[in-house]
Amino acid sequence: MTRTALAVPPWLAHALRSQRGPVSRSAVLRGALGGGPLLLAAVLAGRPTLGVVAAIGAMFAGINDRPGSRRASVARIGTPALAGAAGLLTGTLAGDHAPAVLLTLLLTVLGLAAGGISALGPVGSSAGTQLLVGAAVGAGMPLPEPGWLRAAAFVAGAAWLLLLRLALPTSHTLAGDRRFELRFDGERAAVAGVYEAVAGLLDAAGSDGATARRAALTASLDQAQDALAGPRLRRRPSSAAERRLHAQYAAALPLAEAATVLAWAGDPVPDRTSEAPRRLAAAVRNGAPTGPLPAPARSAPGLRALDDALLYAAETFDRADSRRLHGRRRTRTSVLRTVLGARGREYGMRVALCFGVSAAVAQALHHTRWYGQHEHWYWLPATAVFLVKPDLGPLASRVLSRAAGTVLGALLFAGFAAVLPRPVGLVLLVTVCGALIPLATRHFAAQTAVVTVLVLALVMAGGEPQASFARIGETLLACAIVLVVGHLPTPGRRGEAIRARLAEASGAAREYLAHVLGESEDREARWALRREAYRTLAEARAAIALASAELPTLARHADGADEIAMTLERLVDTTTACAVHLDDTGTLDPHHLRRLTSLRNELAHHGAPPPVPTRPSGHHPAGVG
Repeated sequence: MTRTALAVPPWLAHALRSQRGPVSRSAVLRGALGGGPLLLAAVLAGRPTLGVVAAIGAMFAGINDRPGSRRASVARIGTPALAGAAGLLTGTLAGDHAPAVLLTLLLTVLGLAAGGISALGPVGSSAGTQLLVGAAVGAGMPLPEPGWLRAAAFVAGAAWLLLLRLALPTSHTLAGDRRFELRFDGERAAVAGVYEAVAGLLDAAGSDGATARRAALTASLDQAQDALAGPRLRRRPSSAAERRLHAQYAAALPLAEAATVLAWAGDPVPDRTSEAPRRLAAAVRNGAPTGPLPAPARSAPGLRALDDALLYAAETFDRADSRRLHGRRRTRTSVLRTVLGARGREYGMRVALCFGVSAAVAQALHHTRWYGQHEHWYWLPATAVFLVKPDLGPLASRVLSRAAGTVLGALLFAGFAAVLPRPVGLVLLVTVCGALIPLATRHFAAQTAVVTVLVLALVMAGGEPQASFARIGETLLACAIVLVVGHLPTPGRRGEAIRARLAEASGAAREYLAHVLGESEDREARWALRREAYRTLAEARAAIALASAELPTLARHADGADEIAMTLERLVDTTTACAVHLDDTGTLDPHHLRRLTSLRNELAHHGAPPPVPTRPSGHHPAGVG
């Protein structure tokens, strides 16, 4: 008799899954030097409440202190910090002057705006989160400092950790690698990762793992593109080292194109084919010459394209000078379209409802003295913000992880508070928790537990009594509110965010295909369009996977979306093969064009708008009208 294994629901599987990978020792060091020293300095100066706000700013900056380049960290840490300061100032002014009903309405409107901003991506999501948490803390945490001083302390705390991020060496340097400029080590690792991903895709060509390796290559290119982007004083790369990295990234684009075509063809390639990209990766990482690069046999269009790309890379590495920036281009119009469009509306409506309802309940409990002598009613809406944040996993998974993490963190803090001396013990606890944040980001429950201990320690350091069990009750109430409100029907069609993602991906595929079928000779423009097509598809696939792991009430709105995304990916792969064949022979392959027509029909069958444009006049190959 056979036993049937029980299938774990997707939302529960997500809650049980944690991230893997090495932990940056430099991030742990920055976390330890973040909020703890700021709180200690404020306590010694006799202004502990000011130190609490600064340490909260450093805590949020530590959560946003992810791997990447130093330049990218300026926006990743600085933008949310400014949003948090604005929320803190707004919340303080509103809490001091607005009655309960008006305050609740204001917080709800802020939730709508913050949800729209969250649709812009990870930085936008962090900015929206800190805006709302700052508003809730400013309105609900009674502090002696005026609003402007609280905001300044919050920014100062985040700026302190950002300064540590920019000034301290990273793990590579701590390990003894001191041969390069410190400020470009993140960019160097990201660009080297692209060449390693190209080699991995070549190894997987003709196997079942090719699709996953192609997705990994897209992720590596996205990471490198973001690492090379960021705020700058000049419009062009200002140093030889930066120009070298931009040139090395540009040289990886034709290699990625050729590797994608070889994987699309489905035929294995010789083992030595991936040796050259790995040598290029080592050259980027170590700053050493490439040496002789083994050339592949030029027996197929993809292999000939790979050989040409290796020659181009060898020349580029020797010259290593590019003044072109390779960041993602986003105009103000496109940003507004995203915030005000379907994605922004859907996120905004859900965040506004959850934040507004939790603020209303918190106000009712506060004014009916359910809190007793504790006036800190901000915990309830602040918890709701983290629960409804759109990029931390399925809603039910977030609720489960948040509840478990808060209970664990509050119980741990209750034990610590009973034995640790004050305020020295609390400062030490904040320091240890700051160091643990980079470790805890592997799982939302672990991060919640660490942040709970840290915040409770800060609140007590500010002069408030221990309130662990009250925080557990408020967290469980917030979980119930978000779980119910987050699944209620909302105005408009559910799943608009997914459809908007697919529309963006379809539009990017259309532009890329039109460029290829137009037989343009501008290869750099083609590579940029190809990058945007694969990037928007990756973002759509991630959003679909997240939506599909929700409870059935929400997950059903993503039905069929994954099939459309997979078809679009095959279409972009075929377009890439078409482009390489055009470079090789000067003509479009009828087989490729028939394949494009088949994919167009498949998209029409799924009810998606076909991204295949009409062929230019004068060309009517079989299969494409």
